[in-house]
Amino acid sequence: MGDPKKPKKKYSTPGHPWEKTRIEEEKIILKEYGLSNKKELWKLESVLKNFKSQIKKLASLKGKQAEREKAQQTNRLLSLGLVKQDAQLGDVLGLKLKDIMERRLQTLVFKKELSRSIKQARQFIIHGHIFVGGKKITVPNYLVKVTEEASITFDPKSSLSDELHPERIQLKKVEKTKRKKETGKEEVEIIPEEELKKVEEIEE
Repeated sequence: MGDPKKPKKKYSTPGHPWEKTRIEEEKIILKEYGLSNKKELWKLESVLKNFKSQIKKLASLKGKQAEREKAQQTNRLLSLGLVKQDAQLGDVLGLKLKDIMERRLQTLVFKKELSRSIKQARQFIIHGHIFVGGKKITVPNYLVKVTEEASITFDPKSSLSDELHPERIQLKKVEKTKRKKETGKEEVEIIPEEELKKVEEIEE
């Protein structure tokens, strides 16, 4: 049974730890999604494997209970944005690790342009600056539901909630530079005199 003070691992490690192809793929994912270590990656791999194994198991069962459990599992995947309405067994079994990586809170904070980089998104989450659905979430690996996505924002009590915070100002500068590169045109931004003074005071 093991020591009750040491909870059982909720993820499984690779069967072949020195497989070169897998290691190279993991390195790319770690960098792209800003994970701190492979443990986070393995946890999500285990979540994905559990989804697939449960769906395969339920597909072979019949009866009202089996149908109820199938609907519950499908609704869970649907709520996480991993499958579309009326998804089939093949859609679930075809899910890849990147599909679930795209639903991580860290990824969505960066994609919603609340941070300058994927690593900064992680920093904001861990330091308690991010709210989801009115609740503080400090876990970068948190899987965001579709209904929660629009509610990702800064903690109202956090200094980052102020648009004149130095990091928010830097973020706007990055966004403006990005727009110039995309359009290839110079853009002039008109800032009210009062706001301009505040920005100059902060930057000083």
